[in-house]
Amino acid sequence: MDLRRRARRGARVTTLVIVRHAAAEGGRPGLPDHERPLSERGRHDAPRMARRLAERGFRPGRILSSTAERARSTAAAFAAELGGRVELLPELYGADPETLLEVAATSDAAEVLLVAHDPGVSALAYELSEEIGHLPTCAVATFTWDADDPDAMASARPASWHLDVPR
Repeated sequence: MDLRRRARRGARVTTLVIVRHAAAEGGRPGLPDHERPLSERGRHDAPRMARRLAERGFRPGRILSSTAERARSTAAAFAAELGGRVELLPELYGADPETLLEVAATSDAAEVLLVAHDPGVSALAYELSEEIGHLPTCAVATFTWDADDPDAMASARPASWHLDVPR
């Protein structure tokens, strides 16, 4: 299935950054999955990966995040480094790649950062790149479309992409 057909025609998005949430603590008895916090490694990786993205000159028009604690904390670290505020969207928790792309494509911003979960983020990264097979925790996949074509995200493969991983 071609996911781009799900993207709204006329979307302004020219750069989409997909971030898999940083490493989380393992499950604890009585702690719902939605409430799992970042592990020590995750608390270290999120600001570091945000700084690396900032060094490449990315400034998001919108930061969209799953409502899960580990995604919210990851998104907050990126917002602190990149500027902007985090918009929490319940539909991003456990979302499939079609939903992730649709949410990003309906944004009114040109540069969107999306923080969500596997397997959806890895599947979307693969669909867009045809090469990225798996996003490890706190991986940052950046996809760029031609800014001169307002329908590019809905109709074409990205002109370029970049993958950055914490290790």
